Amino acid sequence: MKINWKNIFFIGTLVSMFMLTSCTDDLKITPEDDDNIASDEFYNNPASYKQVLAKLYAGLAISGQEGPAGRPDITGIDEGFSQYLRQYWLAQEVTTDEAVIGWADGSLPDYHEHDWNENNEFVRALYNRILYQITVANEFLRQTSDAKLDARGVTGTLRSDIAVYRAEARFLRALSYWHALDLYGNFPFVTEKDAPGYFFPEQKDRTFLFNFIETELKDVEATLLAPKSNEYARADKAAAWMLLAKLYLNAAVYTGTAKYGDCVIYSKKVIDAGYVIEPAYKNLFLADNHTANGVIFPIAFDGLRTQSWGGTTFIIHAAIGGNMNPADFGVNGGWGGTRTTSALVNKFDLNLDLVAANNAIGTASLWGLVGNLNDWGGAGPDIALRQTGTTNIFAGFVKINNDGELKFRYNHDWGNNYGDNGANGTIDAGGDNIKVKKGTYRISLNLANNTYTIVEVKDARADFHRDGQKLEIESIGTFTDGYAIRKFKNVTRTGVSGSDKSGNHTDTDFPMFRIEDAYLMYAEATVRGGAGGNVGLAVGYVNQLKQRALGSTAANISSTDLTLNFILDERARELYWECHRRTDLIRFGRFTTGTYQWPWKGGVANGTATQVFRNIFPIPSSDLNANPNLKQNPGY
Repeated sequence: MKINWKNIFFIGTLVSMFMLTSCTDDLKITPEDDDNIASDEFYNNPASYKQVLAKLYAGLAISGQEGPAGRPDITGIDEGFSQYLRQYWLAQEVTTDEAVIGWADGSLPDYHEHDWNENNEFVRALYNRILYQITVANEFLRQTSDAKLDARGVTGTLRSDIAVYRAEARFLRALSYWHALDLYGNFPFVTEKDAPGYFFPEQKDRTFLFNFIETELKDVEATLLAPKSNEYARADKAAAWMLLAKLYLNAAVYTGTAKYGDCVIYSKKVIDAGYVIEPAYKNLFLADNHTANGVIFPIAFDGLRTQSWGGTTFIIHAAIGGNMNPADFGVNGGWGGTRTTSALVNKFDLNLDLVAANNAIGTASLWGLVGNLNDWGGAGPDIALRQTGTTNIFAGFVKINNDGELKFRYNHDWGNNYGDNGANGTIDAGGDNIKVKKGTYRISLNLANNTYTIVEVKDARADFHRDGQKLEIESIGTFTDGYAIRKFKNVTRTGVSGSDKSGNHTDTDFPMFRIEDAYLMYAEATVRGGAGGNVGLAVGYVNQLKQRALGSTAANISSTDLTLNFILDERARELYWECHRRTDLIRFGRFTTGTYQWPWKGGVANGTATQVFRNIFPIPSSDLNANPNLKQNPGY
């Protein structure tokens, strides 16, 4: 986002003068006459409007008025923990099968154990952060009302620009209210229409919040700029459509009334807006991912100008430990915290249909493979290679269950076998056995130049660090228990580290909304019976993701494969560690109870059932005690 980042902290101080001073201080909003005068003087500078809008966006990225620490936006927790994305990530990921965290800070272990309560400081910090963001948006909307702008004599281009800024502020407020709806269910409700002063906001239920968010997004849709026409990291129409699609996909959870047809409509709007998927999955999570295709709405980070101990700084540092090299990730060290469970790792098992994959290559030839995979011919015929569309080039898919060796052979004849004496990809008559590790491979033989290739067929999205790590977690506190995740890195495509040469803070943006999610939402809403959904289109969208992940059509699906179980697993494969998993599991009825277990769910190594009321978090006791209008969520 091309803004004057150096002014954000000053602007944040000014904005704070007009807003919630404490989320537990009777929800006190404290503007005085002198403050109003200060605000009018501040807004005499036409650039101030955009600078305050920048503070709204920065509220998703920074944690206080100085950065990376000092004068935090919210209190009651270490400022590093308080940052919006860090708290949202913990709630959406560590409560699921996608992540564990080895730290025992305060009540943090409650997340994976599913035993949090109304006194959990992390539940409270996220709640307060959402309130803070909503209140900043409300104050900006008050300061840009028609009456205020008329009084300041704002006209012309600036007036038109401010109309767009207001639409973006309302989008950001709707985003935070969606987080509140999804996480807490019943939430205190305040807009710019509530006059500043001492009062106790009313608590609104999920249906009210759903309707408010829906109305707001549809109302600002016409004013937001066209898809891909706004400055980077600012919301446009496509961002609003994405949020509407997510709202509708989860409508049955939120209100009891399904709206899958509406999800089909709005996810298709995004798909038709001209976004394309980034050819290389890994590019979506690097320090220069602002150049990646398909990102619709990111949270922007800059290692020099948006420093905090949250955001992608947290996501990258916390995931490094064991024998991992921090320099490979563009940072100065690892925090030895986050890993994943075997439940996620196992979702990347290919289960490739070898017969179909090989038939797609061509007819069986007399050339084949012999080796440990068939007991060197003693356990059956050679594994036939297929004639490709090119003369003298043969290929085939094969699954090798254990590390071993192989050779090429013609017509099962040991007098016509080929190995590789130099291990250099060139075949030699009667040559040395070719070593190959356990895995699934596409093996080709080119007799035109006597070369061969052995390419592992694997999902490129499965970016795990396995060396020195155990698949299963015996102790959450031991970093080497559980595979580490290498998905996010603070290096560019060319391997250059981010702008903060100290290695503390990252440039990697967080892709909150991207086109691949729209593909998967369209597919799910279609399978769930959404009106207007086309199964053929849905299969095509999913197969685009499959082809990028494997580099071939080998794992493409058909309409019979497009089931809800498949979609839930595919969402995990495509979107893990991107703050979707808790919401997805709840929508599929697999977050609580015993329907689906994963390691350490409920604090038990093999997982155990947890109470269904934990599908939403409690209202923090601090706010419950401060506001008599609030009622605790059931079960807490």
